[in-house]
Amino acid sequence: MTTPTTGPVHAPAPEPMLQFFAYAHLPEHLKVISAPFCDMAVDLVRDLPRNPERTMALRKLLEAKDCAVRALLYRDAS
Repeated sequence: MTTPTTGPVHAPAPEPMLQFFAYAHLPEHLKVISAPFCDMAVDLVRDLPRNPERTMALRKLLEAKDCAVRALLYRDAS
């Protein structure tokens, strides 16, 4: 399928990695940080064909999401 503004759109195949982007269970202040990463992960799965590079993109996005959450939770030891 092709859309006029985005080009080819690939049918979303089940992607187990999306489970790690879930944020409904988080407190509100962490949902705000996590939600955009989930949205981007869903977009990647929808718009890109399943292949090793898509998987790597999801892994790196997951790593970035985890870092962003930890940045919010960070407490300086001093």
